Amino acid sequence: MVWIKLGQTTTKLSLVLLVLLFSLSGYGFVDAAVGKNDRGIGAIFWMTGGGSSYGSQSNVGIAIAVTVMAGLAVAATLVYSNRGHLQSPWSRRRRKHALQPKQWKTLFDEDGRLCDGGVKLLKKVRNGGVHPDLRAEVWPFLLGVYDLKSSEEERGNIKTKNRKEYEKLREQCEQTYKQNDPNTPITEKCGTNSNCKEDSIDDGEVVDSYPLYDTAVPTGHDQPCDGGDGSEITVKSQTESSDSDSSEEADDIGGSPTPENVAEETDVRKDNTTSSNKGGCKASNSYRSESFATWQRIIRLDAIRANDEWIVYTPSQAAVCSKKAHTLAESVCLKDYSHLEACRIFHAARLVSILEAYTIYDPEIGYCQGMSDLLSPIISVVEDDSEAFWCFVGFMKKARHNFRLDEVGIRGQLNIVSKIIKGKDTHLYRHLEDLQAEDCFFVYRMVVVLFRRELRFEQTLCLWEVMWADQTAIRAGITKSAWGKMRLRAPPTDDLLLYAIAACVLQRRKLIIEKYSSMDEILRECNSMAGHLDVWKLLDDAHDLVVTLHDKI
Repeated sequence: MVWIKLGQTTTKLSLVLLVLLFSLSGYGFVDAAVGKNDRGIGAIFWMTGGGSSYGSQSNVGIAIAVTVMAGLAVAATLVYSNRGHLQSPWSRRRRKHALQPKQWKTLFDEDGRLCDGGVKLLKKVRNGGVHPDLRAEVWPFLLGVYDLKSSEEERGNIKTKNRKEYEKLREQCEQTYKQNDPNTPITEKCGTNSNCKEDSIDDGEVVDSYPLYDTAVPTGHDQPCDGGDGSEITVKSQTESSDSDSSEEADDIGGSPTPENVAEETDVRKDNTTSSNKGGCKASNSYRSESFATWQRIIRLDAIRANDEWIVYTPSQAAVCSKKAHTLAESVCLKDYSHLEACRIFHAARLVSILEAYTIYDPEIGYCQGMSDLLSPIISVVEDDSEAFWCFVGFMKKARHNFRLDEVGIRGQLNIVSKIIKGKDTHLYRHLEDLQAEDCFFVYRMVVVLFRRELRFEQTLCLWEVMWADQTAIRAGITKSAWGKMRLRAPPTDDLLLYAIAACVLQRRKLIIEKYSSMDEILRECNSMAGHLDVWKLLDDAHDLVVTLHDKI
């Protein structure tokens, strides 16, 4: 616990102070040792100054001063211990209400700028989250779409610019629909560029070339995980889709995109000033790659399977009319959705639209299963597709490393979780070593989709908001200010999620040590946590871990 560390530090300072006072007084500890055999007389001798007389009055003041200082040191230890124990902003005693609409309005000046550079906003969000009615307005600040110091006019300009760029990305996606349609004339597929050749278009042939991440145990642990939506996925050297229809197709999965394709695609994304009909064939051919065709197919499968937990939290989208839903679905070439209700069709179509655009925006990552889990809550909150897309881009700046083919990002985070557990509970860590589970692969799913499957919808959003507030404070340099050093009850960290995951495991230490004798059993326990976790308790425990272990980790 945090108070132990603070108490130990204060106690050491107290002892140093006492030694200093004793040395200045000219008295040693040797005389005090006499008290062991003279029924305390030696101690009295030491306290009163000793020498030729036990009752030297000249040293009474010094003795009193020493006693008082010792008492103050002990009191300070107790005070700081209690303060350390109560410092978590997420404890039940200190937990604040979510940011309210009335409070939100008071944070801006007449130009629409946050009055204090966003300090109050971030403090409020990280202490209690955001009111559901405000999320669509607040999240773009937390996800870096808008700068904390931007004015209302500047945000309007950014919004316009972002919308145009998103529309260009969607135009490139729509061009691939024509290329995939065998009935489309070859001239329409190629645009006006005369260099296009008919043999450069490979109609209908798709070779999978990117892995699928949904809920999984990583490479080396061929253990199926419950995906939370009834699906099971085993991640191997080449992973398979959890959907029965896509499992057969997944057998054809090959290698990752070639460096040449990635470079070509990246050049196209960066060329935001080029119109869709200028050099259109080059862009089309770039995104007609096998990888992009595979991503499109997987995105559609995942979109259809997306759960409906969000519906009760988004009444406006839940009430969408059937005509609007089917129109949007047809515009993104969504298929096999007849069994879904209108609101789920609409949601699935939006997932397809934004995820396809993201694969063009970030071709190095493209699309992997699990990314739809991260986007789904965002489009449930943010109803404008362009705004939702850029919020997702901001989210993925941190999360994109979870979806790398080489799993370097995931393994690095699992290593941090392992270190946290080792630093906090050596007994538990030794037990994990005995089970060959010290690599913490049993929390793989929690890391990949950031607790999305373990927490209920609303609690997921609360955790993400606190996490985003931490990351935004660090990005804006707020933690370097006097406010950051003196008033923050919990130091912001980029890895709050990992401390929460470690806290989740530590909460079950007794069960793991006494009852579980294999990694598979721990994995099943982690999967069974879904819907049974308290996000604020997790954050409260994570706070203690951050305070005590952050510098060491």
